Amino acid sequence: MSLIDTIHKDNLPKHLAIIMDGNGRWAKQKGLLRAFGHENGTKSVRVTVETCAKIGIENLTLYAFSTENWNRPKLEVDTLMNLLISSLKKEFDTLQKNNIRLNCIGNIDLLPKKAKNELLSVIESTKNNNRMTLTLALSYGSREELINAVKIISDKVKNNIISIDTIDESIINQHLYTHDLPDVDLVIRTSGEHRISNFLLWQIAYAELYFTEVLWPDFKEDDLYEAIISYQKRERRFGKTSEQIK
Repeated sequence: MSLIDTIHKDNLPKHLAIIMDGNGRWAKQKGLLRAFGHENGTKSVRVTVETCAKIGIENLTLYAFSTENWNRPKLEVDTLMNLLISSLKKEFDTLQKNNIRLNCIGNIDLLPKKAKNELLSVIESTKNNNRMTLTLALSYGSREELINAVKIISDKVKNNIISIDTIDESIINQHLYTHDLPDVDLVIRTSGEHRISNFLLWQIAYAELYFTEVLWPDFKEDDLYEAIISYQKRERRFGKTSEQIK
């Protein structure tokens, strides 16, 4: 029996988020430049996206480039931006074929103009696709997102648009980049690191965490299945007791 046959289709995470880590180490282990690691990482992106669509994952968010990544060497940043452009062009047909809508969260105004324009073009062209939403977290940082939400909400309170007494979780959710996405059910991080790295801090409050030693360029279909199987074996109580949820 293959791994896919052990997955329960009625208990899939509605929102899967992945911290794609290990491209640089993968390249270093092979004596290659980091750029080759990032390039090979795009193959794992394609496999993951197509597999998620195939098994019925409705929302997939990939941590593609953080606000902190702007501090990397300029050559590497330029390589990543060029790779973003080429990947968007190359994978457009894959998105359309699989009926996948592309979405983006983060401060994309910081992206190079060419990368931003290509991104917005693909987002517009796939906006009516409804099999799965693929969200790229680009120039994204969760603390920046939360600060931005606080500023907008504060301004609305100041201008009597909303009352301070009405501020609750739903109000905060409405002002996050992810306002049209459900909370994250499962977070996968590759490469053996056990950190969240400023990724969707509010949205993963009750998410299950799965860490694997596999470096991102080596992350394949069965690695994704293993993470989902692990998720499905867990008891999600959301603060309740085991008896209450049975």
